[in-house]
Amino acid sequence: MKRKTEKKPADGEMTLSGHLTELRNRIVVIVVVLVIAAFVGLGQAEKIVSVLLDIGRAKGYQFVYLAPQEMLIQFFSISLIFAALIGLPLIFYEAYAFMSPGLRKSEKLFFLLAIIFGIIFGFLGILFAYKVLIPFMLYFLLDVSRGVNVSASISVGNYISFLMTIFIIFAVIFEFPVVTVLLTQLGILKVEWMKKARKIMIVVIFIMAAIVTPPDIVSQVMVALPMLLLYELSVILCTVLGAFRKKSVEVPEEDDENE
Repeated sequence: MKRKTEKKPADGEMTLSGHLTELRNRIVVIVVVLVIAAFVGLGQAEKIVSVLLDIGRAKGYQFVYLAPQEMLIQFFSISLIFAALIGLPLIFYEAYAFMSPGLRKSEKLFFLLAIIFGIIFGFLGILFAYKVLIPFMLYFLLDVSRGVNVSASISVGNYISFLMTIFIIFAVIFEFPVVTVLLTQLGILKVEWMKKARKIMIVVIFIMAAIVTPPDIVSQVMVALPMLLLYELSVILCTVLGAFRKKSVEVPEEDDENE
């Protein structure tokens, strides 16, 4: 009987089993880090909850828990969110490292910068919500209820859920420049479309701001203004990178010439 010989991969290439092994190892690393981060977050959950509650207490809110297990549930929720915040950058990096052998030098740099700036803009969105928007919203919402002579005793669970929703919304909103740059570089979105749709986007942004904020002009402007600035930043970045991409197409890269 003839023995089947296994084809050896070319130099620098990896077999399918090698790719699967690498993928498994990277997933194991991610899972281990997430579990460790969750335990660390659980250890710090009480302090984190206290910091979040202090924002409301500074505005005159009083907090209660409505079920014996409510505080414990919030501690676990905070630990999972903490693990996600720590794990997301690692997940993005591991995905980039897994794909990088098949990317060109320019593509490696582009995706690495996208990951870095995606993380930065996401945390900037959370910071903006924490420092600017949430204190103002809590003050406004409490001020509205003062006319009816009702004291604010808020469930801890509802309060934490409210804050987490705001954090997530603005972490996503601040990713707008990164997403638009990715879409334009992939050829899905064109800068010309963004420039032509500027007036429409201004209306859409103010509608979105009205949905996620209390019904007053000041809070809507506070939310809409950063979104408008992010949109204009997206247009500028896409224009600059689009011009750079045209030059790179005209002058082939060294690694393409060597192939």
